[in-house]
Amino acid sequence: MKSKLWLLVLSLLLPLTPTFASEEVADTYQGIEITVNINQASAQELADLLKGVGLKKAQAIVDYREQNGAFKTKEQLSQVKGIGNAIVQKNEGRILL
Repeated sequence: MKSKLWLLVLSLLLPLTPTFASEEVADTYQGIEITVNINQASAQELADLLKGVGLKKAQAIVDYREQNGAFKTKEQLSQVKGIGNAIVQKNEGRILL
């Protein structure tokens, strides 16, 4: 009877194993600072690394950079169509020049 009870308990806990494993992986990467140089990054890199920036907005950043030259300040990024002050502030710590 005890072995059946243990088998039941283990079978109920088994589906939770992937959940615990994924939490450990997420904790492992805490503390790694994600940054991106907006004067050198590709559209795909910008889309992957900047919060609130998809591929379309990232391509607009690259196009702006190619037409106007390198960004001199982080705030200049808000001059790109589709990129507002909120996105710049959200990514303040990630943006490098």
